[in-house]
Amino acid sequence: MSTDGPDAEPSDAGRGITFEEKDRPLRDDVRTLGTLVGDMLRDQGGDALFERVESARRAAIARRDADGPLEGSELEDVVAGLDPEQAERLIGAFLAYFRVVNLAEQVHRIRRRRDHLRGDQAQSGSLLAVARALRADGLDRRDALKLFRGLHVEPVFTAHPTEATRPSLLEKEVEIARSLVRRLDPSLTPAEERAALGRIRTEITIAWQTEVQAASRPTVQDELEHVLYHLTEAIYQVVPPLYESLADALDTVWPPDDEDAPENTDEAAPTGTGSVGEELPEILTFASWVGGDMDGNPYVTAETVRATLGSQRRRIVQGYARELRALASRLSQTASRVEVDPEIDRRIELYDSLLPGELERIPARHRDMPYRVLLLLAARRLDLTGEGPQIGYPSADELRSDLELVRDSLEGHAGHWAGARAVRRLLRRVRTFGFHLATLDLRQDADLHRRVVGHLLGDDRWSERPAASRLRRLADLLPRAEERTTDAVGEPEAHRTLAVFRAVAEARSLGFGQRALGSYIISMTRDADDVVTVLLLARFAGLVDDDGHVPLDVAPLFETVDDLEAGPGILERLFADPSYAEHLERRGRRQLVMIGYSDSNKDGGIAASRWALQRAQAAVAEVCARHDVALTLFHGRGGTISRGGGKTRRAVAAAPPGTVAGRLRMTEQGEVIHEKYGLRGIALRTFEETVGAVALASAAAERATSVDPAWAAAMDTVATASRDRYRALIHEHDELYPYFRSATPIDVIERLAIGSRPASRRVRAGLDGLRAIPWVFAWTQSRHLLPGWFGLGSGLEAAVAEHGRATVRRMTTEWPFLSILMEDVEMVLAKADLGIAERYAQLAGDAGVEIFEIIRTEHARTVDAVLSLNGRGSLLENDPALRRSIRLRNPYVDPMSLLQVDLLARWRAAGRPDDATFQALLATVHGIAQGLHNTG
Repeated sequence: MSTDGPDAEPSDAGRGITFEEKDRPLRDDVRTLGTLVGDMLRDQGGDALFERVESARRAAIARRDADGPLEGSELEDVVAGLDPEQAERLIGAFLAYFRVVNLAEQVHRIRRRRDHLRGDQAQSGSLLAVARALRADGLDRRDALKLFRGLHVEPVFTAHPTEATRPSLLEKEVEIARSLVRRLDPSLTPAEERAALGRIRTEITIAWQTEVQAASRPTVQDELEHVLYHLTEAIYQVVPPLYESLADALDTVWPPDDEDAPENTDEAAPTGTGSVGEELPEILTFASWVGGDMDGNPYVTAETVRATLGSQRRRIVQGYARELRALASRLSQTASRVEVDPEIDRRIELYDSLLPGELERIPARHRDMPYRVLLLLAARRLDLTGEGPQIGYPSADELRSDLELVRDSLEGHAGHWAGARAVRRLLRRVRTFGFHLATLDLRQDADLHRRVVGHLLGDDRWSERPAASRLRRLADLLPRAEERTTDAVGEPEAHRTLAVFRAVAEARSLGFGQRALGSYIISMTRDADDVVTVLLLARFAGLVDDDGHVPLDVAPLFETVDDLEAGPGILERLFADPSYAEHLERRGRRQLVMIGYSDSNKDGGIAASRWALQRAQAAVAEVCARHDVALTLFHGRGGTISRGGGKTRRAVAAAPPGTVAGRLRMTEQGEVIHEKYGLRGIALRTFEETVGAVALASAAAERATSVDPAWAAAMDTVATASRDRYRALIHEHDELYPYFRSATPIDVIERLAIGSRPASRRVRAGLDGLRAIPWVFAWTQSRHLLPGWFGLGSGLEAAVAEHGRATVRRMTTEWPFLSILMEDVEMVLAKADLGIAERYAQLAGDAGVEIFEIIRTEHARTVDAVLSLNGRGSLLENDPALRRSIRLRNPYVDPMSLLQVDLLARWRAAGRPDDATFQALLATVHGIAQGLHNTG
């Protein structure tokens, strides 16, 4: 919003914010976009709104630069006493600024990647950098090919309610970003530059005129559309370039030659766009929980499973059909000019008989173009897919066969540079997405399963019986389980549960493909019987194959700290159970184990959670290795640091040795989906970094050594002391939950229409019943960010006292696990603002004084410990880009926080009505979420 001269730093920078030479284009973008936002505000709200925004911004900068108090500050005076409409418009102005700054930073990431590529440089985390690192570690070409052929990375998109921006506004952001990307072209004329800025101004203005909060809560179908948008608009496009980038990196570092070529001709790769690109298997696939996650969501049923599978098939088939028609328009080769494989003509004849009249619809002047004709007929067959196997494609394999036929004919008849590359790209997409687009997982709570089985067995005390007793009974029941109808059981919960298994059985016969349905995940798994219970329910519902076996992978989910510690023992008992051992054999001795980051953090704090997760991964891997079971760890990460968020590349590097083993599966949730996959350039960079990280971790597994026992003992101390400190406040202090309800906007968040799933588990009250997502979201809004740091300072102090500063200092610098934890917490501490948080604490009255003092003391302790052990003088001293990003946003977040506190007090005093004050409060939630770049 600044109108500074061209040579000035952005006026919203404040003290100590500088841009390195490589980042000066970002500075220019921020200035340009800020000016566009300011012009829009004058146009839409008049000079009065613009001046109010500028006054608040300047006051916030002055307060920050002077490091002064909020009490009696100019900032407080500027925002005090605004009526709800004025407050909402002021917040909307800040929100408009955040949107463009966030986008400018994303586009700058694309710019920096292009700069590296132009300079033929290996950007950190790129596949070229990874290939060079692998070669430096002694791998030859054959080793590298074997390594990459054994990788499998699978992001899993979930519908957790942390995306606070409505889809209509996300689409506007994408359009703005695309215009910014167009401006990267140095050859733009002045008129083209003005046109690009005009498009940005248009989208900014339309976004201003769009309500930030949808009028109604999204349905499961709405959430599915959000995920499908990212899968088809960005991810679909960048999958082939990922493999091409990998092939180019491998060929650059290990040029193909006779000496390195594999002796086995089956391993030899053809030449082409990267000599190995086309022959690499599917390293990258995708999965989703949207439409299959029943845990705590009454709106996910058997019908949503069916509808989701159908929607995903329609969307991907339509994408293939569009691409086939585009290919057909390009492949104009005529039979008189170039030879074509005779099978092409035979396939055309087959489709002419299969699709009567379709050949005649192709213009006569095009019928001497065999590739075009076949592709148009294939596109028409795709249009009819799902209407019956006799006319539409019964499976993606038949579509692949047609495309492979065209590819081979082109390659065999001088067509390598005449369309073969485009056909290969579509083939890669078909191999990746099939007719399912994304594998649909199913998830349900173990407690519900126990209730259902108890009802089916007529045993009201089933859930109370010892786990070992339940397991023995299940083993007796499994061999003679018979299908039971819902009419017989009559209980709604049992009816809904069995209907889901029946929907899975039905889907297996409808041509969605073997990868359409993934694992059945059991939340809050407490023992081995919880896993076997799913097999019994599947049999009751008739979900068995022709051999009488359940064709479904079942995965336990270990969530709390206690569950993570118990996980290895549960797997031991599970693998020892004869009924499950037989099932495991039928499933290829593969086991998926999911570990949860959110509930373990909410249970024991960040240090205890991270250490429990680290130890659980190593122990689970050891159990699986001993039982000759191929393990895939499924990481249930959220967007924030406290819920396992952060850079995937660093998380993979910090994983215990041997736990990655070529496979990585992780959830992508809420605002993270748009942040990482909203733009094609960012999505490609995300995939490169993730695949590269998994490759490096897998290659290093054989050389890795176990953790120094002294370090493990010191980390035990950190975890125990930090957990004690955390639980003393969060779970044992009687005033904490009332403080949380008063000193955060949790009551507003619970009414946000941003997810189909309720914020709380209704079966449990209070803190235990509140989900981890709104728990983190509320602490973030109030600038405490408590779940991301509380307790670590006490834990580090205890470890230094017991094991010595030298030992703990070495751990923080030489052990990736602890150094990454410290960096993550440092970032959260930098985003937290205890001066602002104290204002929220005042909403709790006298009772909040004691709680806030505990929080303030632990915050100071944690900052001191982190800086001391890292040898730094200030937070983010070694990350100037992130420090700059936070400081750029603070002058706009601070006024919104003060407005939120004021509006909360007024709204609550009035009885929490659904009025103009509440609408302004909703705007503050969206604005602060954008400004801090975090929700839950």
